[in-house]
Amino acid sequence: MERFIERLMYSARWIMAPIYLGLSLALLALGIKFFQEIFHLFTVIFSMKEVELILIILSLIDISLVGGLIVMVMYSGYENFVSRLDLDDHDDKLSWLGKLDAGSLKNKVAASIVAISSIHLLKVFMNTENIADDKIKWYLLIHITFVMSAFAMGYLDKLLRDKDSTH
Repeated sequence: MERFIERLMYSARWIMAPIYLGLSLALLALGIKFFQEIFHLFTVIFSMKEVELILIILSLIDISLVGGLIVMVMYSGYENFVSRLDLDDHDDKLSWLGKLDAGSLKNKVAASIVAISSIHLLKVFMNTENIADDKIKWYLLIHITFVMSAFAMGYLDKLLRDKDSTH
């Protein structure tokens, strides 16, 4: 009975496979939104101010960072929790595939969230005349929270790695 339960639990990891596949649909939706923004940009580019252009470009950068985050979580999550990707014979295999464990993935996700938050904060700072001061303070506090959380997770991961290397 114990062996059956263990095999069943181990096989349950495949429940994650459709979730990672679903992330590819989210990536597709993000790509559609990206090109919708590009199309809209080119229809109004001659009538917009430089600050408006920079805000749109920052939004495009934000979308690309989120897309990269989705790819990283999708591939690394699948490799770490479901099954190895058999891509050894492909010339365009991503160099980091198979090298991100769950801890590294967590740190990369945290760093990506900080980068995305930084882009949002920069957009807020460039648009301060249209945003209430109390909201700006909240944006700043949330960003600092993300930065501190990422730093704490990285520091704890380093402590654990140092502890493991001494044992």
